[in-house]
Amino acid sequence: MFPPHLILIFIGASSAVASPARLQARQTVTVTTTVDAPVPTPTQTAWNDGAVHQYPIHSSCNTTERIQLERALGEAITLAQHAKDHILRWGNSSAIYQKYFGNATTGEPIGWFDKVVNGDKAGVLFRCDNPDGNCEQEGWGGHWRGSNATSETVICQLSYWTRHPLEAMCGLGYTVANGATNFYFASDLLHRLYHVPKIGEGAVEHYAGEYDECLELAKTTPQEAIRNSDSLQYFALEAYAFDIALPGEGCVGKWTPTSSAVEVSQSIVPTSTVVESPSVTSTAAQVCICLMNCGVDFSDFVRNATLMPTEQSIVPKYSTIMSEYQGDKTDSRIMIVMMALSALFRPTCRYLCVGPSK
Repeated sequence: MFPPHLILIFIGASSAVASPARLQARQTVTVTTTVDAPVPTPTQTAWNDGAVHQYPIHSSCNTTERIQLERALGEAITLAQHAKDHILRWGNSSAIYQKYFGNATTGEPIGWFDKVVNGDKAGVLFRCDNPDGNCEQEGWGGHWRGSNATSETVICQLSYWTRHPLEAMCGLGYTVANGATNFYFASDLLHRLYHVPKIGEGAVEHYAGEYDECLELAKTTPQEAIRNSDSLQYFALEAYAFDIALPGEGCVGKWTPTSSAVEVSQSIVPTSTVVESPSVTSTAAQVCICLMNCGVDFSDFVRNATLMPTEQSIVPKYSTIMSEYQGDKTDSRIMIVMMALSALFRPTCRYLCVGPSK
């Protein structure tokens, strides 16, 4: 037998040896690692690779034209963006919305404006040359190339001379009711973009043109109104004028009918010294007339009669052909303007437009 004090020593030593083992067991941590299979190299890039975010401009545009066109296209996007934002904010409870689109649902016009802003712009080409010869026709500010090139639009020199920037909204005597939808470069390009199938998809068409006709269309056929090119333009212009240019006021104006121009065209008979023959000839200059209360001084217009396009002031299909002239175009135009002025002058008549019908 071991003495008691030795037994205690053995027990203490045994405990000292066992304790580290037990502590080590408690501190052991097992880690499991999962190894994924190798990821194959992707064969495609991002879903929107190759998207074009700016409207392409053809090399035929010189530096000056390109700068103006880039700015105008940017303003067209600004105009469309605000039109979309206005609808998203107010829906069809907006008085402006109801005015142009009636009780139509909001999804489609939101989509048409968004296509201009965020749609892929690849191939929607703007050019400054004259491949189809249409810019040689008097009064043409530009045109969609149609079957010649469905995604291309030609901007003629006249647009650079006569279209106004969006910052001039509600200035220069402009009112929504009586101003032309192409008075501003931005709204003119909005119209031209909807001709392109990639933007308008062949659905945005011309169901009504004049201001009063667009308002009537909203009441009678709202489903056509939300696809009417002019209604989309009028809405965008009025929303921008009311919300941005002159907040809470805008510049709608009071619509002045222009149907009296038809009666005048039937009552005015040019003298034989001006008109040699009413028959159509290859050199004849077609003269049209319309009335607008757009604040342009008449004397300025007469001095620049040859530069004022019909397109700027009236939808071509509503123009009134007064006569067809041979000889000097400028003299013929000034003569017919003066005759019309003497027959039609009144306080609200401040602008007579004369130009070719097309």
